[in-house]
Amino acid sequence: MKKYLYSDETLFRNGDLFEIDYVPEEFNYRESQLKDIAFSLQPALHGRRPLNIALRGLPGTGKTTAVRRIFAEVEETTRRLVPVYVNCQTENTKYGIFAKMYGALNGQQAPPTGTPVRTLIEKVGRILSERKIVVTVCLDDANYLLFNNTLNGVLFSILRLHQDFPNARAGVILPMSNMDVKLPQELDSGVLSVLQLREIFFPPYTEEEIAGILKERIRKGLYPNVVSDALFDIVVEQTMRSGDMRVGLDLVKQSALLAERAGRMSIQEDDVLTAYEISKYVQLSASVKALTSPERSLLYVIADMAVETESYLSTGAVYEAATENMKMSYTSFYDKLRKFDQMRLVELSHMSMNGRTREIALRWEPERVKEVCG
Repeated sequence: MKKYLYSDETLFRNGDLFEIDYVPEEFNYRESQLKDIAFSLQPALHGRRPLNIALRGLPGTGKTTAVRRIFAEVEETTRRLVPVYVNCQTENTKYGIFAKMYGALNGQQAPPTGTPVRTLIEKVGRILSERKIVVTVCLDDANYLLFNNTLNGVLFSILRLHQDFPNARAGVILPMSNMDVKLPQELDSGVLSVLQLREIFFPPYTEEEIAGILKERIRKGLYPNVVSDALFDIVVEQTMRSGDMRVGLDLVKQSALLAERAGRMSIQEDDVLTAYEISKYVQLSASVKALTSPERSLLYVIADMAVETESYLSTGAVYEAATENMKMSYTSFYDKLRKFDQMRLVELSHMSMNGRTREIALRWEPERVKEVCG
């Protein structure tokens, strides 16, 4: 029988180094940002409330990795401060976020979802007050919570825990990849008054920095001579073209997999160019994966309609097409559109002829969106 898989033949020393969620031992080019995040948490080490910070920067600029690095250090050095990481792409309800906090503070799962949110908040507040510990909550991609006003409610409940529970101390970290979001315009005055947000900016990686990161990952993650100098330059060039470090890491992984499949001991230029057609959609794939089934269905309808037109789509036309096969109120429909806008899957803009009707523009190639949703 012909064998198709040889488990001992691989180009990878350690394939984990090319995964998007990998936290490297050496996190270069973000020393200043790491120090700023650590500084914001220092008051908590003495039992005081940590500073609230927003991490601003385009996707793939190291915001999540920086938080995970600092949180790992906190967990190793102190029990006085409990860090809680929440991915708002997948956890976007007030109950879900407080359930994460309860689990981290109490070491066990939160009560069933039928439990009132207020009961869960009280449990969290009581733990903080009685044990005199401090919590800092990272709401990663917090802009995803804006579309249904969830962020206001979550921040209000977290930052005002001390009013009902003396000695309860809590702070927030808000990494955001949507540079268009202006929190002072999005949040209520009552939240802003207690938030007192400091911003830490994560600039795009330079070409030299991208080359440095990729070179180190390739050295540790692949066997020698898998990537030639000439091909390495192409990988860096394609990563710069996308503007997203995650694309570069996935590009190396996909290229190596293609070479393995062909039974070669090194990557060729065709591998890189073919892999780029997959890797450039890393952000799109991650965003769609975080959607619910009804949301994916709606996005598919938008993409399908966009294939047939070069102009913007009206919300009315999309709603009519979507409700042919789905039951959905206009309010629910519009909430989903706002979420897509915050996730930078679509762009919403007002039409001049009607204040309520808006235009929808897909930010990605329609056929690719259909494929990812399908």
